[in-house]
Amino acid sequence: MTLVAVVFAIVYLGMILGGLPFLQLDRTGIALLGAIALVAFGALTPEEAAQSIHLPTLLLLFSFMVLSAQMRLGGFYTWVTLRIAALPVGPAALLAAAMAAVAALSAVFSNDVVCLAVAPVLADACLRRGIDPVPYLLGLACAANIGSAATLIGNPQNMLIGQVLDLPFAAYALEALVPVLVSLALAWAIIAWRLQEVPSVKTPLPERREDAYASFDPWQTAKGLAVAAALVIVFLFTSWPREVAALTGAGLLLMSRRLHSNKMLGLVDWELLVLFIGLFVVNHAFQATGLAAQALAALGTGAGSLFVATLVLSNVVSNVPAVMLLLPAATEPFAGPMLALVSTLAGNLLIVGSIANIIVVDAARRRGVEIDWRRHALTGVPVTLASLAVAGAWFAMRI
Repeated sequence: MTLVAVVFAIVYLGMILGGLPFLQLDRTGIALLGAIALVAFGALTPEEAAQSIHLPTLLLLFSFMVLSAQMRLGGFYTWVTLRIAALPVGPAALLAAAMAAVAALSAVFSNDVVCLAVAPVLADACLRRGIDPVPYLLGLACAANIGSAATLIGNPQNMLIGQVLDLPFAAYALEALVPVLVSLALAWAIIAWRLQEVPSVKTPLPERREDAYASFDPWQTAKGLAVAAALVIVFLFTSWPREVAALTGAGLLLMSRRLHSNKMLGLVDWELLVLFIGLFVVNHAFQATGLAAQALAALGTGAGSLFVATLVLSNVVSNVPAVMLLLPAATEPFAGPMLALVSTLAGNLLIVGSIANIIVVDAARRRGVEIDWRRHALTGVPVTLASLAVAGAWFAMRI
C-alpha cells in the first residue's frame, strides 16, 4: 500500500508541475513511468495492469484521432478558417463567426485538433488584415473548449466519462446544449467588449507560402465529413457501441488510394493515448488500496462538492487526470454531465488549464505574437467564471 501511495503521489505531483525535477519527463512520461514502477515492484502483475486499461475509451479516442487526421490532410480546417477570415464584416462579427465555427467543429472533431489546425491560419489571416490576432486567438481557445463540452466526443475527458459511465449520447447532448450555447454567447460578449481596447496592427506579417498549409481536397474532406455524420447518427439513434462504430469509421478512412496510412497515423496523438494508459494503471492500483474510497468519502457525493472538486483539480493536475480521480465519485445521475461540463469549462481559466490553450499560445508565439499568462487571464478568468456560473445555475435548476 505504501509503495502504491508513493507512486501515486509522485505521478500526480508530476501532473501538477508538468514534469519532475532533474528528469526530462513530461506528464506522459511520468504517467508511463509510474505504471512501469508499479509492475516492476510487484504492486500489479502485467495482466492486472492490462486489465485496468479501459479499452473502449482508447479505441474511441484513437478512432477520432484518425478522423481528425483525415480532415487535416484534406485541408478542411484551413479552408474553413480562410473563408471566415475573408468575410467582409466588422471585428465583432468576425469574432462571432470564428467562435461559432470553432465551437461546432470542436463538438465533433476534438478541440485540441481543431486548435492545432486553425490557430496558425487564423493568426496569419488576422495579421494580413492588419488587426491584432490575440483577441481572435483567445476566442478560438475559449470557443474550442466550450464547444467541445457539447458532446461526448468533443474532448478526451468527455470520451472517458461517456464510455466509463455509459452515458447516452443524445441525452448528454440535450443536457449540455443550453449551458454550452449560453456560455459561448457570454464568452463572445466578454471578448468583443475588449476588442475596442485593442489597437490595430500596423505592420502585418508577409504572406506565407502557398504550401504552408494543407491544400483543400474536396474528395478527402467529403469522405471525412460523411464518416463523421454517419457516426453522429449512429451515436444518436442506435445502440451500437460507440467505440466499435468509430473504429469501423477509422478503418474505412484508412482504406485510401491517395492518403497513405503512415501520414494519417503520424497525426495520431500517441502521447495522449500513452498518458491515458499510464493513468489507468496508476489510478487502478491506488483505488485497490482503499485510500481513494476514503478520500472520496471525505469529499462527499453532493453536487456542490463534486462541482468545486472538479473545478479545482482540473486547474491543478489538468482535466484528464482530474476526471480519472473523480470518476468513482460520479454515482448520482447528474454527476456524469456535471463532471464533463465543469472539467471542460474550467480549462479556460489559465493557459495550463487545457491543451487547447497551450496549442493556441504556442502557435501565436511562432508567428511573433506573444500571449502571456496575464493577457490570457484577462479573458480566461471572466469567461470561466461566467460559463461556470451558467453551468452551476443550470444544474441547480435541473437537480
